[in-house]
Amino acid sequence: LIFPGQGSQVVGMGKELARVYPDARAVFEEVDDALKTSLSNLMFEGPESELTLTENAQPAIMATSMAILRVMSIIGGFDISGGARCVAGHSLGEYTALAAVGTFSLSDTAKLLQLRGRAMQEAVPVGKGAMAVLIGLSLSDAEAVAKEASAAGVCDFANDNAPGQVVVSGAKGSIDKAIEIARQKGAKRAVLLPVSAPFHSSLMAPAADQMRSYLSQVTMEDPILPVVSNVIAKEITDTDQIRTLLVEQVTARVRWRESVLTMKDAGVTEFIEIGAGRVLSGLVRRIDRSLILKNIHTPDDVEAFFEPNLNPN
Repeated sequence: LIFPGQGSQVVGMGKELARVYPDARAVFEEVDDALKTSLSNLMFEGPESELTLTENAQPAIMATSMAILRVMSIIGGFDISGGARCVAGHSLGEYTALAAVGTFSLSDTAKLLQLRGRAMQEAVPVGKGAMAVLIGLSLSDAEAVAKEASAAGVCDFANDNAPGQVVVSGAKGSIDKAIEIARQKGAKRAVLLPVSAPFHSSLMAPAADQMRSYLSQVTMEDPILPVVSNVIAKEITDTDQIRTLLVEQVTARVRWRESVLTMKDAGVTEFIEIGAGRVLSGLVRRIDRSLILKNIHTPDDVEAFFEPNLNPN
């Protein structure tokens, strides 16, 4: 099971799930209660400008995935401990994965992600940082781009998403320089991403310090399934290690390509993306076309997954 990260948010997310399934509605209500705000109304109705704010988008994406998982469990009888080999998530999606396997409670996950989003946004003034996606370069060429552009300021290799798709993150001037260098090196595309902060770069160090404090205070249980860590692209089950790596994750590279290959090497042949969008499925397809992919987001997706045994009532 894989869980999406930031960028998957869209106005209307979860609305049909809540209408069709009382169990999904209960998840959204629990998240609303935890955050003491009607995040679900923002998810269902917008405005988009508020939903896109990092402190709202992160818990919203998590809530949608967890609502789907709750429906799969209660309505479809899906047992995650017996139905999956392991779990993983992209960036904030790793928190969703940890909630799915019982390490964090739903309410604690919502609070952590709201705090994480706020800390990440506050770490760098708006307009001072940026991220860019580089398409069509080899891993070594992309790393060379980041190194050369760092002469103009912080430019870190933020995401190794799939062969030929990487993301760099850092100071706005250095990211502009990275785009220029990448194009000179033959990148098919090199463009700024519509994000409000330079995630997964060393500029996020103040946010990592805050997450260290938050995570030291939250209750954590051993996961019922292994979680593949973004930071080391290996399975982890120890709560102390999970806590340490979640702090490192704020500034570290997201090793998604390697994570998918780790899961494949562990015997995984089918990936189910649970939540809004199909971004991770697209990346998995680019990593290895032999892998089987499914997406579950809407009530129709849920019914298609469980048919003919599903009764939404």
